[in-house]
Amino acid sequence: MPAIDAVVVGLGAMGSAATYHLARRGRRVVGVERFRPGHESGSSHGATRIIRLGYYEHPSYVPLLRRAYALWRELEAAAGRPLLRITGIAEIGRPDGRLVAGTLAAARTYDLPHAVLAAPEFMRRFPAFRIPADCVGVVQPDGGVLAAEPAIKAQLDFAQAAGAELRTGETVMAIEPHRGGVQVKTDRGTIEAGSAIIAAGPWLSKVLPDLAAPLRVTRQVMAWFEPRDVGLFSPDRFPVFMIESARGIHYGFPLDAIGVKFAKHHHADETVDPDACDRSVSAGDEALIRPALAECLPAANGRPVHAKICLYTMTPDGDFLLDRLPGAPQIVVASPCSGHGFKFAPVIGEILADLVTDGMTSHDISRFHLARFG
Repeated sequence: MPAIDAVVVGLGAMGSAATYHLARRGRRVVGVERFRPGHESGSSHGATRIIRLGYYEHPSYVPLLRRAYALWRELEAAAGRPLLRITGIAEIGRPDGRLVAGTLAAARTYDLPHAVLAAPEFMRRFPAFRIPADCVGVVQPDGGVLAAEPAIKAQLDFAQAAGAELRTGETVMAIEPHRGGVQVKTDRGTIEAGSAIIAAGPWLSKVLPDLAAPLRVTRQVMAWFEPRDVGLFSPDRFPVFMIESARGIHYGFPLDAIGVKFAKHHHADETVDPDACDRSVSAGDEALIRPALAECLPAANGRPVHAKICLYTMTPDGDFLLDRLPGAPQIVVASPCSGHGFKFAPVIGEILADLVTDGMTSHDISRFHLARFG
């Protein structure tokens, strides 16, 4: 038997969570990361992420989110620092649009607290917004902001304290079944283990080139703007939000130490190579963001003060990918999360640890299996 129970490839949101959950169960685990934890080349950076309970993508995500909230609070208490700040969330759009209709379907299926406000009432409650008369705002009290990089650091710190070995600056070249376990070949050597979790995000298809899933990596832009009226955007007065219009879905956050963060979900939907994509932010990038900002949040339509590039790794249906490989169940594929996964990190870590230790999980992940790709 190998001396190592599991190798986790990639230590972003999902990989750090899996490493933490395995280590706290007493498993001998090695985490391998080609960059440094908290790096800005993948999908888990950018200061903040939204967490929301009424999930427009599909109601089946809600039970996972309930568990994720509990695990975030548990991690936060252990870390002794804030990781999740509740601000409420507003999801805005036409009543028949995907965002509002999907959010209401999830909220009603699971009896989640929410209010539906017509445009005039919504703007009285949140005066920073300007929304069309035919739109509504679905307001839920449970939405909030996750501190992205500190959350990853906390998971890795606790994993290491529980005995995990973290190897950074090391690139995985190949992963192969080997004597009932796995052999992970890196630019530094070979690691043999009983199992492997592949949480490589945008590099998943490069690490597992024969994976039977048509994945696509896309380039995203997150931008921060200087508000003209700071008071309108304080976290105690202004919620995280998503808004759907003819321009697509945009999302944003209350004022932080940088400014008001605002971005377009899927941005230009531009397919890229994670090793060769343009990580600068252009005037064209700003042009995809600025008109929606000017329309719905004119008081935040100030000068741009900061911007970052991140990557989504997309499945064709936009759902996650969590499964054991056919013919090699000791290799577990984690994510890719199609641009909406960070908030689930602790429960996905728990699921991945279940799959490695027990071969199954009590969480319903049937929606995320590889078999759906044929």
